[in-house]
Amino acid sequence: MSLFNFWKKEEDLFDENITIEETRFVVLDTETTGFDYDNDRILCIGALVLQNGVISVQDSFEVYIQQDHYDKSTAQIHGILKAFVVQRPSEKEALEQFLAFLGDSIIIAHHTVFDVTMINKALERNGDPELTNKRLDTAILYKKTLIQSHLFERKDHYTLDDLADKFDISKKDRHTALGDAYITAIAFLKIIKKLKEKKHVNLNSLFK
Repeated sequence: MSLFNFWKKEEDLFDENITIEETRFVVLDTETTGFDYDNDRILCIGALVLQNGVISVQDSFEVYIQQDHYDKSTAQIHGILKAFVVQRPSEKEALEQFLAFLGDSIIIAHHTVFDVTMINKALERNGDPELTNKRLDTAILYKKTLIQSHLFERKDHYTLDDLADKFDISKKDRHTALGDAYITAIAFLKIIKKLKEKKHVNLNSLFK
């Protein structure tokens, strides 16, 4: 399958008339060997479809990628061991599978820059163009729900754990790609609900 069909001009991917509910979002998370964009690798990509206010658990994506790069210290966090027995496609095959799942959907992630950059670096290694999908970051969106007051101390960075605690979301599957994607999807729905309580919210306003 050619990868060309998965990249279009960005303006073609975003219809301003589509509502938040109608939009197909893909909520994703990556587990990696570390945080170095050039030297570390993606171990696993997990993603879920979110549309019409429903998280489609049955329409989920999870792929473990075959690779030689391994960091024992990070494995203690994400639990993906080198000897973990699972069907693992090559990086290129995994990317093709992910792109087929993603299509032209809007990406949602927590600290989106990291996940998207890791994926783009992998695409670059395999001779493919970067993602052009519109993207939203729950870490940024969450700040829009906070009260503007000198009495309230705002943090510069909010972790996924912060959002899970704030919205009382179970952290049972925390630090797995699919588990973190699920937590992020729930957090996004909670954020949208809070934003709608404050003012009129549409798809356009989420990107401002």
